[in-house]
Amino acid sequence: MIKLTLFIVSDSVGETADLVAKAAASQFKQGLETVSLKRFSHIEEESQLGEIAFLAKQQHAVIIYTLVKSNMRKKLKEECLAKGVDCIDLLGPVVEKIGVELDEQPLEEPGLVRQLDEDYFRKIEAIEFAVKYDDGRDPRGILKADIVLVGVSRTSKTPLSQYLAHKRYKVANVPLVPEVDPPEELFHINPEKCFGLIISPEKLNSIRKERLIALGLKDDANYARVERITNEIQHFENVVKKIGCPVIDVTNRAVEETANVILNEITNRNRNR
Repeated sequence: MIKLTLFIVSDSVGETADLVAKAAASQFKQGLETVSLKRFSHIEEESQLGEIAFLAKQQHAVIIYTLVKSNMRKKLKEECLAKGVDCIDLLGPVVEKIGVELDEQPLEEPGLVRQLDEDYFRKIEAIEFAVKYDDGRDPRGILKADIVLVGVSRTSKTPLSQYLAHKRYKVANVPLVPEVDPPEELFHINPEKCFGLIISPEKLNSIRKERLIALGLKDDANYARVERITNEIQHFENVVKKIGCPVIDVTNRAVEETANVILNEITNRNRNR
């Protein structure tokens, strides 16, 4: 049975070339059994390339490489040519073509795609967190969150949580109603990570009426009455005073504007520490 060895050479982890090699080998009946992969990760010195090419020559291996630095690609190609080793450049031609089309020089910084992947997964994790701990479903989320939003109903807590989640922040939000004691967890967190959302009674009255009509209900329900709203806001003010957290007036603010206020506050705090 013919055996084939593939050397995976990368200035990062080498996952890209590894996956391509496995995908190619899987196209042959005995490919995955007869093709062995050896990964050489974080190769950053030209001297290492000569050693790898020498080993490939000894083991009759084919080199597959993803090197972002053009000088490293050139050096490995030269070493393989000198030693009679077959090599395949997976990344270079694509990078060069994109550079020509964009009329821009590549950064040539290893590991950037991995950073992008990690950033993407942090965002997904934050979005899932916001869904799980939305509307006070589980008070335990308050202790795990980066940001905690509190406010009466219809102060845009949920859309604001999702917006901030897309900025990689884990956000929990808690509705405040006079008939229900707020979670004790609210009083055990750093008040700096908690933000109260306040809105004018008139604006909230209008929003709640529209919400009732959209649900096919009468707009004169207790939920939308000014007396009820005033009572809820008073309760909200008592709770946030006890927490000691900042309060943001969202009356005439879009979700994006409120998010920017919060993010600027966090940035300024970190800068002053």
